[in-house]
Amino acid sequence: MLDNFANWLNGYLWAPALVYLAIAVGLILSISLKFPQFRLIKDMVHQLTKGSGSDSGVSSFQGFCMALGGRVGTGNIAGVASAIAAGGPGAVLWMWVIALVGAGSAFSESALAQVYKTKAAGEYRGGPAYYIEKGLKCKPLAIIFALATILAMTITGPTVQANAIATAFKGINIDVSPMVVGIVVFVLFLAVTLGGLKRIGTFASYVVPVMSGIYLILAVVILVVNASNIGPMFALIFKCAFNMEAAFGGVFGTCVMMGVKRGIYSNEAGWGSGAHAAATAEVSHPAKQGLAQSFSVYVDTLLVCTATALMILSTGCYNVTTADGVSVFEGLAGVEAGPGFVQAAIDGLLPGFGAPFITVAMFFFAFTTLLSFAVYADANVQYILSTTSDKAKKYAYIGVCIVIAVLALFASMKDMTTAWNYADVGVGLMCWLNLPVLAIMAPKSIKILKDYEEQKKKGLDPVFVPEDIGFDNCELWNEIVEEKYADLLEAKRKIEG
Repeated sequence: MLDNFANWLNGYLWAPALVYLAIAVGLILSISLKFPQFRLIKDMVHQLTKGSGSDSGVSSFQGFCMALGGRVGTGNIAGVASAIAAGGPGAVLWMWVIALVGAGSAFSESALAQVYKTKAAGEYRGGPAYYIEKGLKCKPLAIIFALATILAMTITGPTVQANAIATAFKGINIDVSPMVVGIVVFVLFLAVTLGGLKRIGTFASYVVPVMSGIYLILAVVILVVNASNIGPMFALIFKCAFNMEAAFGGVFGTCVMMGVKRGIYSNEAGWGSGAHAAATAEVSHPAKQGLAQSFSVYVDTLLVCTATALMILSTGCYNVTTADGVSVFEGLAGVEAGPGFVQAAIDGLLPGFGAPFITVAMFFFAFTTLLSFAVYADANVQYILSTTSDKAKKYAYIGVCIVIAVLALFASMKDMTTAWNYADVGVGLMCWLNLPVLAIMAPKSIKILKDYEEQKKKGLDPVFVPEDIGFDNCELWNEIVEEKYADLLEAKRKIEG
């Protein structure tokens, strides 16, 4: 019953209109902001090493890693492979497109989350629900978004991550029950998350760069070994993406849809999840974390997702062949669509190494995403409970962690198709709610970036003073600037006279 309902609902949530909306909003924001994702790449990287954490928030780098841990998940392996299996190699290009335009959406939602963040139990919390209420001044919509996010982060999202871990273990020659895998994830998840925001940020800052780096290095080695296939591989991607053969016509729509859907699911740009992590960072200006989060979209899709796709295609684990004049997509015989494609690609270079490597990679990719889900869900639970005591909020956080852990255990024993269907429902709801809000609030995003760039031109380390650019409902920033950035404010006042 629930599976049928998820399929039915996804038919509406993931209609072509959402594809057009995601691209349109990304383009509107990118054009309005004058493409900061291209102009300010140097600033993006620079912000990753600036600043440190505090009692209230994590460092800019830890905030970046928490969001990247959420973005780099099963979508980077299983999702990419599934997109290629369903939509052909051309789906890869549409992942790139949604990442390039989505980086503009990521800047906007992350900067706005910083502007309208609050404190809950002594720590920063923020996200779309907060900027919808305070910036858009539409509390009913904010409540709806918060409830949708709680659904996505505590119920639908964890199903994919936990299921992917259990599925990956089936690929190695070790008799491990999915229930055992689920119990291990359950225990480790609670061990990290019950330590609070600081422990999650610290864990992510160590694990995410290492796991992503090793994965990318292996992809480069495979490409070097298969260098002769690189040219034909890129030609295949573009040919399939733009429907250059009439035979591809029947799958062209699926190609675009799968590329955009899995691109959105992987990099999370536009659906508001990364904004929750961005709000936890201790920075002197919202644009700083906005730029850092834009860069996390690049790392996720243009690097990690691309690494998966190129490993699959350069090794011939998935091809377009011609039979009787008709072009068809096919994978290797006996290789299951999904992580199996990547395992086969690695085995071609290092026989027998593919399955254990992908198992470990899937575990850490999915596990760090589960940790991020705890942060995202908690931010919205705290929003709903904004008028309650700090003690109640702490108990609510513990409750969120336990619910995610229990559902992750349950999802370990479900099939992958069901898991993806549930996850697509949550992501679809968040996208439909957040994307229009970002477009409406584009003037505020423009003001934030303009203020940042004007201060940079004056040689200042930008500091955010809400009233200077006509913002209200940002009371926390007066406290932040007074306590932590008084020297930057003094320098700003001297320059401005």
